[in-house]
Amino acid sequence: MVEDQDGLRSEVTHSRAHAYYRREHGDNPVLLQIPSDVDALIDTLLASQPSENLAALHSLERPLMPAGVPDHELLVGAYGDLQVGVLAFMDDGNWVSFDPSDGRGEVSYSITGNATEFSDHSEVSIDLVRQAVKEFLSSGGQRPTCVQWQEPEFW
Repeated sequence: MVEDQDGLRSEVTHSRAHAYYRREHGDNPVLLQIPSDVDALIDTLLASQPSENLAALHSLERPLMPAGVPDHELLVGAYGDLQVGVLAFMDDGNWVSFDPSDGRGEVSYSITGNATEFSDHSEVSIDLVRQAVKEFLSSGGQRPTCVQWQEPEFW
């Protein structure tokens, strides 16, 4: 049993993921294990400068490819001013989050200054970003089903 920041006790999950969103995480990634870890990650991204508002996640529950690299990646972006974010999932294909309502055009999110562009209508509510990352964690690294996805126009 673990206790989260609200004092609630829950079972420890066996699903784990590494998160990379700062230069120092190349050798020392952040370990996500429980929902409060996901909330802390999203809160950090929301408070970050635009040059550091994107994270790459790899589930530790999925096998590595023969070259020793993950067979998947979940990109998670959060933009604090508007309380929105983006998601991208790569494994056998490439997928980007989709919100059919009015978007603000193409947007850019960055990991340590390296920008990734996302197509129009890719930003979703920050609550949905949180839900999707928690689902990714609890599912052992599968593409979250709580999000509508689109194939990216470019990549």
